[in-house]
Amino acid sequence: MNKFGKILGLVVLLAAFSTLAAGEDRYAGMSSEKYAAAVENLLIGLKSDNLGLKTGCAYMLGELKATEAVVPLMAILRSDDREYCRTVAALALCRIGEARGVFAVKRAVKFDESESVQQKCAWFYEQYVSPGSYGFITEPVPVAFR
Repeated sequence: MNKFGKILGLVVLLAAFSTLAAGEDRYAGMSSEKYAAAVENLLIGLKSDNLGLKTGCAYMLGELKATEAVVPLMAILRSDDREYCRTVAALALCRIGEARGVFAVKRAVKFDESESVQQKCAWFYEQYVSPGSYGFITEPVPVAFR
């Protein structure tokens, strides 16, 4: 990743964060106009080849619960070559909570090519969508590691 890509990613994320400052109590404390502008900018960043920008935008879209991002996030979850991108897309989809995206995460639990992505999708699904659905067991930490 070159220096320009890092700076561009930082500028887009700062622009999205700056919209959080003022507004109505709607859309995470933003006016509907600022929310729409933030989501539009984040959707543009989601198409970037810059890994940091792409995953940062995916994460923020999940935090904003932007239903407009469900289809692009599903595309990343299904076809991105990088496990990290698929994982962040799954997290965002679970945070948004829209039925199509949640279903895509549930399918990734069974069908993603990476066992790591499968496990993370299951954990996100359990944490944000349906607690107890995958039965994660928290084992006590061994005394040696306390």
